[in-house]
Amino acid sequence: MIDVKVLEKYNVPVPRYTSYPTVPYWKDTIDIKQWEYTFQRDFKINNGTEGISLYIHLPFCESLCTYCGCNKKITTNHSVEDEYITALIKEWHLYLSLMNDTPIIRELHLGGGTPTFFSPANLDRLLTAVFKTSVIHEHHEFSFEGHPNNTTDAHLEILFNLGFRRLSLGVQDNDSEVQRIINRIQPIENVRNVTETARTIGYTSANYDLIYGLPLQSLESITRTINETILLKPDRIAFYSYAHVPWTSKGQRLFDEHDLPAADEKLKLYRRGREIFLEHGYSDIGMDHFALPSDALYQAASTGVLHRNFMGYTTQNTTFLIGLGVSSISSTGHSYSQNSKAIHDYYRQIKNDLLPVEKGYFLNDEDVRFGKYILDISCRGKTNIQKADWQTVEEVCRQELTKLEEDGLITINGYEVQVTVTGKNFIRNICSVFDLYLQKSKVNNGKRIFSNAI
Repeated sequence: MIDVKVLEKYNVPVPRYTSYPTVPYWKDTIDIKQWEYTFQRDFKINNGTEGISLYIHLPFCESLCTYCGCNKKITTNHSVEDEYITALIKEWHLYLSLMNDTPIIRELHLGGGTPTFFSPANLDRLLTAVFKTSVIHEHHEFSFEGHPNNTTDAHLEILFNLGFRRLSLGVQDNDSEVQRIINRIQPIENVRNVTETARTIGYTSANYDLIYGLPLQSLESITRTINETILLKPDRIAFYSYAHVPWTSKGQRLFDEHDLPAADEKLKLYRRGREIFLEHGYSDIGMDHFALPSDALYQAASTGVLHRNFMGYTTQNTTFLIGLGVSSISSTGHSYSQNSKAIHDYYRQIKNDLLPVEKGYFLNDEDVRFGKYILDISCRGKTNIQKADWQTVEEVCRQELTKLEEDGLITINGYEVQVTVTGKNFIRNICSVFDLYLQKSKVNNGKRIFSNAI
C-alpha cells in the first residue's frame, strides 16, 4: 500500500517524458537546412540497423470530447478525407527525397483525432502509398487508435491485411453521467464487439485507454468501469490521469471545475484502479501502463528492451521517428521537429513543396546523455550516471535524488540509481530529477506548463 502522504507530496506538475528536452523547452523556430542535414545523417545511421518508426496523425473527429487535449478538427463532413490523405502522401514523398536509401519501417502507429473517422478505403490508399516505397521490417509492429462507435469490420480487416496486429480503443469511462459530461457516449457493447471481432480476425493485442479524475467520476463509478473493462480482458490498459489544462484545451472549459474530483479523491481513484489491475493479473509497466504477462509490452519490460517515444511505451527500440500530418513530431536521435499545428498552414506548406516543420530542437551531447538517463528510468527502472555528468548531477540533481531516496522511491549506490517497488508508482517524478531544464526553471513565466503526476 502506498502512503497517502507520499502520493500527495509527489502529485506535482511534471512532464510525461516522451522526449527530452520536453516540448515546452524547444525553440519556436528551426533552421530547416540544419534539420535536413541532421535528418539525413541520423537516417543513414539508424535505418539499416534498427529500422525507423512512423507516426501518422489523423486529426478529424465527428464530435468533441471535452476532456481531450489532442490536436483535432471536429467535422461530420467526410469530404475532408481526400485532401488530407493527398497531403500526407505528398509529405511522405518529401521525406523520401531526403533519404539515401529505401526506408525500413519497423513501427507504425495511426493516432488522432480519430483514425477510424477515415474510410477503410482511404486508410488503404494512404498506407499502400507508404508501403510501396518502403521495406517492412521482419519484426514490425503496426497499431492504430479506434473509436468503439465507428471502428467497423472493414476497418479491422483492411488494416489487418496491411500488417496491423494491435488496436487501441479509447474507452475512458463507462458511466453514463461521466460520458455525458465529457461528450463521449459509447455503450460498452460497442467496445466488446470491436474487441471480439478484432480477435476473431487475428489481432494479437488490444489496448484500452481509461482516464481517472474526469468530471463527475466517483470511486464507485470508476470501480464499475474497471471491473467491466477487466471482463473484456484487454491485453494492455493505459490508465491516464486526466490532465486539466483549460488554458491550452478550450473544450475543457465546457464543464465546471467543481465537477472534478478533489485532489484527495483523485488519488483514491488512482489507488483503486491500480489495486484492481494488480488483483486481476496485470503488471505495472510504469508511467500509466498495465499489461498481462502474455502481452509483448510486459515481455519487453521483463527482458529490458522496453522503449518509449512520442507514441508512448513500445516494444520496438527505434531511435528514428518520422511524424506525418498536422502537429506531428519527428525525432532523429539528435533533433526534434514538430509540424504546423494549424491545418491551413500545414496544407499551404505541403502545396508549396515544403516540409511543414514549424518548431524543433537540436540536442547537444549533454541532452543525449540525460535523455538516456530518463529513458532508462522510465523503461528499465535504473540508470548509471556517466563520469562526465557527475558534477552536474551533484550540483543540479543531488538534492532531489536524496529526497527520493529518503522517501523510499529509489536507492543510490555510487552513481547507480535504482527505482524501488514503491518508486515504480512515481516514475515521472524520478525522471524529472534528471530533467536539467525543469530543475533549473520549474516555472515558465509564472505559468504552469505540465499536468500533475497523479
